[in-house]
Amino acid sequence: MAREGERYVPRRVLVTGGAGFIASHVVDRLLERRETREVTILDAFERSACARNVTDDARCSVVAGDVRDGALVREILRVKAIDTVLHFAAETHVDASFGNSLAFTETNVIGTHVALEAARRCGTIERFVHVSTDEVYGETLVDGGSEGTSVLAPTNPYSASKAAAEMLVVAYGTSYNLPYVITRGNNVYGPRQYPEKVIPKFIHLLRRGARVPIHGDGLALRGYMHVRDAAAAFDVVLRAGENKSIYNIGAREERTVVSVARDLCAIFNRNPEEFLEYVEDRAFNDRRYFVDSSKLEELGWRQEIEWDVGLRETVDWYHRAIDERYWGDVEPALQAHPTHPPTHSPPTRRSLDAAAAAAADADAAADAAV
Repeated sequence: MAREGERYVPRRVLVTGGAGFIASHVVDRLLERRETREVTILDAFERSACARNVTDDARCSVVAGDVRDGALVREILRVKAIDTVLHFAAETHVDASFGNSLAFTETNVIGTHVALEAARRCGTIERFVHVSTDEVYGETLVDGGSEGTSVLAPTNPYSASKAAAEMLVVAYGTSYNLPYVITRGNNVYGPRQYPEKVIPKFIHLLRRGARVPIHGDGLALRGYMHVRDAAAAFDVVLRAGENKSIYNIGAREERTVVSVARDLCAIFNRNPEEFLEYVEDRAFNDRRYFVDSSKLEELGWRQEIEWDVGLRETVDWYHRAIDERYWGDVEPALQAHPTHPPTHSPPTRRSLDAAAAAAADADAAADAAV
């Protein structure tokens, strides 16, 4: 493990949920570096994950399986000689958590516990990065959520499950000295995001000439960050973050949902007075999430992609993705209040018979490149 003041160098990385939106971009960034010998993705490929998100880099391998399967996770850690875990696997959509909250506990709490226990038993994990959310702070009506001083006050089943998962991570760090870093990020947008989230949902609807649903009065404030900036933040936290620390990953500016919808209407040349449809609000909708990212910025990270540039790039990407039916049928995700049915089945084992050979091949390739 890197000593204080040194940069950590991950070499064999397990990314849970690695076929998802943000995680797939983080995988891409990991593989831009020659010292990354192998990245293993563990993903259940449920709904928002997509095989098309996964790089074709020879150093990346994919295991289709469930993070709740402890035997499988332990086998991956052992056979692949993993030194770093990036734990992205989670149920993340707030709307869906109101209608199917137990699935969020199963994946976000139990799945995290299983991953932590596997890492503890493995004994070779040098860094466990747990991906959480700014929503664990609850409403931040005055000041931005702070890693060191803000009390966790989640207000919906999703954020409660993520807060519970954080407590497990901290407990494993205290009880077993498992090296960890926790991130709490705000809203992220960009290519590959499943259209249950607000920006890709609005893009899909406006493109077909349909009205976009605005929850309540639409004045809830959120920070929005382009996924490349988010991936850069994870890279900095992974390599320079202090052990047993928490880092906020937040955008500089806040925007209301209505202003986001209006900006997208302008890109599509739609009249917002005609294309905004105000609908019933969520069971509870925090008025403001905002976090202070100064601790992360002290490590050298900066948000670089401007809103207008990132939004137009995202729209361009979705034009192509929609034409190609990137995810197949997304109609359920485009509803005003999507509450997808439970998709969880009992976790199943997947064979890793060829994993040792693949790891050896990756070693040989890395050694040859030096």
